[in-house]
This record gives sequence, C-alpha cells and structure tokens, in this order.
Amino acid sequence: MSHELALQKGILARLKADATLDALTQGRVWDAVPPGAAYPHVKLGRSLTRPVAGGGGAMEHQPTLIVASRFCGTEEARAVAAAVRLSLSGAVIETDGVRSLKLEVPLSDVFAADDRLTTWAVIRVRAVTQDI
Repeated sequence: MSHELALQKGILARLKADATLDALTQGRVWDAVPPGAAYPHVKLGRSLTRPVAGGGGAMEHQPTLIVASRFCGTEEARAVAAAVRLSLSGAVIETDGVRSLKLEVPLSDVFAADDRLTTWAVIRVRAVTQDI
C-alpha cells in the first residue's frame, strides 16, 4: 500500500476510535461525505505528499481534514477541531507497513460559510512516514 493511503487509513481509524470525537460527531468521520449526511461531521480534504530529501524513502504529507457544522455560531466546529487536534497531535500511526515518524497539527482555521448556516473548520496535518 502507498504511504498516502496507509496514512489516510490510519488517520481515519484513529479519529473513528476517539471517544471524545465520537461523542461530538456520533461517528461521522469519513473519506467522503455520504449524501444527506447529518452534522457535525469530519471528512478528508485535499492532501499534498512529497519525498523527504535524503530521507531514505520517507515521505512528508500535508493532509487536510474538514469539519462541517450547522450549530449556530462557531462553538461546535471549534470543539470538533480541538478533538481532532488532540487525537492526532504526536500520535504514532502504523498501518499496512507504514509508520508515522512525526505527526502534528500546525493549523486550524474556523470560519462561517456564505450560506450563513454552515461553519467550517479546516485542519492541516503534517506527517512524516516511512516503511516499517
């Protein structure tokens, strides 16, 4: 399995197993949001991957996680983003022959959508992986 897919699989599994995040989202953590999904939920967004120079096969990843909330105000989106950050910061993820050497959450951005109904939280993750 590729490093990208292994990291994605590991991140989703970790988030789905997190009790705090589950209490906030009722298990709504997805690769892609199903039609008619309830709120709040977390989904995978875009991802950038590149080899680490001189890294002996190590890869750097910058996946994005997106929180969608319909709660009036930013409180719910911020709470879900905080739970994601706590779950992933410093975690070691091992999946399908790939291990994360470093996993951090350097950025989260919370903002209201133009529809005045949805609040978004965009969470940037940085990870370095290598083969086990």
